[in-house]
Amino acid sequence: MIGTLLSGRYRLESKLGSGGMSTVYLAVDETLGRHVAVKIMHREISDQPDQLERFRREARAVAQLSHPNLVGVIDAGDDGGYPYIVFEYVPGQTLKERIASSGRLPTDEATAYAIEIGRGLAAAHAARLVHRDVKPQNVLIDAEGRAKVTDFGIARSLESSGLTATGRVLGTTDYVSPEQAMGREVDARTDIYALGIVLYEMLTGDVPFIAETQVAVAMKHVNNEVPDVQIRRPEASAALARVVDVATAKAPDDRYRSMNELLGDLEGALEVEVARAGGATGEATTVLDSVPRKRRRLFGGRRVSWAGVVLLVAAAAAAIAFAALTGGEEPREEPRTPPVESDAPAIDLVAAADFDPLGDGGEHPEAVELAIDGDATAEGENRWYTETYDAGLEGAGKTGVGLVLEADSPVAPSALNLASDGGGWTFDVYGSADKAAPEEPPLDETGAATGAWGEALAAGVVADKPQVETDLEATADYRHFLLWITDLGGVPAAEIFEAELVG
Repeated sequence: MIGTLLSGRYRLESKLGSGGMSTVYLAVDETLGRHVAVKIMHREISDQPDQLERFRREARAVAQLSHPNLVGVIDAGDDGGYPYIVFEYVPGQTLKERIASSGRLPTDEATAYAIEIGRGLAAAHAARLVHRDVKPQNVLIDAEGRAKVTDFGIARSLESSGLTATGRVLGTTDYVSPEQAMGREVDARTDIYALGIVLYEMLTGDVPFIAETQVAVAMKHVNNEVPDVQIRRPEASAALARVVDVATAKAPDDRYRSMNELLGDLEGALEVEVARAGGATGEATTVLDSVPRKRRRLFGGRRVSWAGVVLLVAAAAAAIAFAALTGGEEPREEPRTPPVESDAPAIDLVAAADFDPLGDGGEHPEAVELAIDGDATAEGENRWYTETYDAGLEGAGKTGVGLVLEADSPVAPSALNLASDGGGWTFDVYGSADKAAPEEPPLDETGAATGAWGEALAAGVVADKPQVETDLEATADYRHFLLWITDLGGVPAAEIFEAELVG
């Protein structure tokens, strides 16, 4: 085929790769004078209606997508019985080749690539397309280091039943989801599982399951838990390991509900990895810059304690009073009081969620990230707040509403710090060691303990002060912490500018 001119326009120059269904060539678009990649269906299967339709469907599927992390379709056609698809040419290497040449990737780089792959797949899922063959071989790394997903050859539209007969497995078994291996119906969570396996391979340098046959590998995906990534890569953060765990859960219902939900945790994990490494490198720098600012939790060093803030404000007030009494003359010998830093370090919080199990399930979920964004100022809308309860929580038939804070890893903090607008509302603090936060409230509608969160770690009141420090009696390590607001104290809503756990 080298030298062949397809449809009077695409001249094939060299072979780039081949698979069971097609061969990909580097070609020159003689009309526009640029390089393109041309995928040509094997002649021996081009007369099979189902295979031909699957090939054409790939062109139609990807042609409707436009995203920087997807390889775009330029054209499609048929020349003398040779069906072909023309893609943008991405010079560089596949992610599989990158892993083979480098071994384990830096944790921030692996996370950044996972984010870019996930963003491309999220665009496909938004168009109701499931890739079903996510693997490093189908991810191209361009000259700028950006990842681009390609080869939607077995993609399936969620709007139709597709061509795959029940019981038939399509996909590469090293990355196949349990439901796909069993020949069951698949949805976007199949791509989530495969991306979790790809992330595992980027972090460890190898796939999680190896066996003598492909069938045996597939059955390991069905029956065996993916090994703990931190055993193979101890320097990976708990936040990143959690992403792998949730993405590769055996049951689809136990995985992330959507690629966007997975991306939210990946972006948080990238910030943790960069903070631990002292800075971003390579592609991670570009990806980190694209993370929405309201998700940013890099504080760049030790944080000032609320006690220190109070002392600093008190010192400033004393200076103003002194100036008023002395006509504005400042003392010459007394140095200014510096900020007081907490001896206990701040604990990394990777996520926050509103908690309203006794109501409609929502307490301004769009604002929860503002409670852990590292900005305790009261400017503008920089706060999380409950719904408005003019008749109090009791008037709404609730024993409480709250905010769930998720730590980077199980911890036993010594205190909870809150920056708020005051108002006199009261709260209890609970902890849970589970990977997923309990969905039941700590108290039911009668005020009786439900047992989901255990005994309260502390009780506190905001009163009329902007900073509150509440000591916690944590006798075990917890991953999730529930700030359960029990009484609004006469105000219609509770507001939190910042919540912080300290060790």
